[in-house]
Amino acid sequence: MPARTILTISFMMLLHICFAQQTSTDTSWKLKYRQQGIPVPPYPQSLTVAQDGSGDYKTIQEAVNAVRDLSQVQVVIHIKPGIYREKLIIPSWKKNIFLKGENSETTIITNSDFSGKENPGGTDQFGRSKYSTYTSYTVLVQGSDFRAENLTIENKSGRVGQAVALHVEGDRAVIIRCRLLGNQDTLYTATSESRQFYRDCYIEGTTDFIFGEATCVFKNCLIKSLSNSYITAAATSAAQSFGYVFMECTLVADSTVAKCFLGRPWRPDAKTVFLNSELGVHIVPEAWNNWNNPDNENTVLYAEYQNSGPGAQTGSRVKWSKQLSKKEVRVYSIDRIFNGWDPDY
Repeated sequence: MPARTILTISFMMLLHICFAQQTSTDTSWKLKYRQQGIPVPPYPQSLTVAQDGSGDYKTIQEAVNAVRDLSQVQVVIHIKPGIYREKLIIPSWKKNIFLKGENSETTIITNSDFSGKENPGGTDQFGRSKYSTYTSYTVLVQGSDFRAENLTIENKSGRVGQAVALHVEGDRAVIIRCRLLGNQDTLYTATSESRQFYRDCYIEGTTDFIFGEATCVFKNCLIKSLSNSYITAAATSAAQSFGYVFMECTLVADSTVAKCFLGRPWRPDAKTVFLNSELGVHIVPEAWNNWNNPDNENTVLYAEYQNSGPGAQTGSRVKWSKQLSKKEVRVYSIDRIFNGWDPDY
């Protein structure tokens, strides 16, 4: 047999062996294309995560890592039911990611880090050997145009101090029908440049469990207090026109809870407004707290409009809060709050 023929056959056999090895060991999204003899597309627009191996990946982080950097189109990551014990990071260069669960009761992302806990990896990127509030998250979202639906995101560390479940920094984030579970500092809405929209969500916690700098709308959300404390701690900057806006939300509490404030200012220019919401009996008559600093009373914007329920009586509200008029409340439209961005809810 001519040497050239032998070389060609050997090369083809080598290719076959390499492909067989790759096919047998490759559990990524590319496998389904290779098995059908279809050219593998450069990047997928849909991925599936399943712990039993029936999807493209077994962990959510692996799927996020597979998404094209700086994607200009939305990539849907379908997450099958299961308890995913992950510390999930969606970095700034992973944009347009949509995490879609089947049911928030059965599709759970969980972790248990908290501020002060020793970092098992030694030190973080800042050289700290212990977690802080800002690194205690279960899920960190830095990429813009993030969306999540039908998921539970929880921090299971218990009542040990600051322990964030969801930490969002990216702009134009949309969270729909999700459960955010924790105690102190459950939801960190970070950075003043971020706009975030939450609809039909369940959020629970103890102290300041909705906090941060972002401009946020919470629409038709159920918010549950687990201890006598403060619900919000906005850190709105003076340059922001809006901070937290709650629309048609329902505020409830654990049966042992009897004294909660709607909010206190993490920063002097905090802005928090409750509109057409139902306030439970656990909301104290004064409703708002100045965080032990009377100067904050001159700079915050704490307001309400046509709330209902036993906690909505306005006669004993602090004098530095406001009851909006019908004319004043008109500025609180989705379009104005988000400066033209439509969260497409």
